[in-house]
Amino acid sequence: MFRGSFVKHSMTVSAALMVMALGLVTNSTIAVAAEENSGAVAGDIEAGKAAYKKCATCHSVAPGQNRLGPSLYDVVGRKAGGLEGFKYSDAMTQSDVIWTAETLDRHLADIKGFIPGNRMAQLYPAGVPDAQDRANIIAYLITLTDE
Repeated sequence: MFRGSFVKHSMTVSAALMVMALGLVTNSTIAVAAEENSGAVAGDIEAGKAAYKKCATCHSVAPGQNRLGPSLYDVVGRKAGGLEGFKYSDAMTQSDVIWTAETLDRHLADIKGFIPGNRMAQLYPAGVPDAQDRANIIAYLITLTDE
């Protein structure tokens, strides 16, 4: 078993979930490709859960519970603007983006520019500027699935 940080910046989201499911990671650190000048940043699930609190005003993590923004339960692998029952901006529904660790990182780093015209840019234009915070939040979001 791996102990301590498990970082492999080329790991896909599905591979990270498999590693977690197989119990090969014994702490809460998983790899997330949050790009910074130095490359990938390891995301910590527990730190991500804490950092996510700033997102919780607008986004639930419970299945089917939308707020001002859509539920982020099972967001990884979902098409942007694709959660049934939520009214998205045209920019989001017309986007070809699929939410992965990489696209979530790019979106959180540049809310206005990644999908121009999305409503979140009006409400939270600063996004999450710190790469470590983004990696932690994404590590937490990856765990929110039934798979």
